[in-house]
Amino acid sequence: MVRAMRCTLSTSLLALALSIAALPAAATCYADYKAKMDDPLRLHYGVIELPEDACSVEAAFDEIAPRVAAGGWELLEVMSVFDDAGLEPRRADAGRYFLAF
Repeated sequence: MVRAMRCTLSTSLLALALSIAALPAAATCYADYKAKMDDPLRLHYGVIELPEDACSVEAAFDEIAPRVAAGGWELLEVMSVFDDAGLEPRRADAGRYFLAF
């Protein structure tokens, strides 16, 4: 009986491990945005990583605004959201604000 339980447990654990390994990796989400700081006026364009549940322009605004505000910036606009494929083309334009927040 104990041997049968061990075998069943081992089989169950193996099945669980295989099913977890078969899950697709979560797609990474990013956004590009514009922010400003007053007195004197400064503007920046940045790229930021977002959680999966904020991967829309509307949801991204609420996620990004407090993060850039912590650095003294006011979020003006979320321009777009994109995946890994759009990351490198934006790196040079974002400069020091590439994944800074």
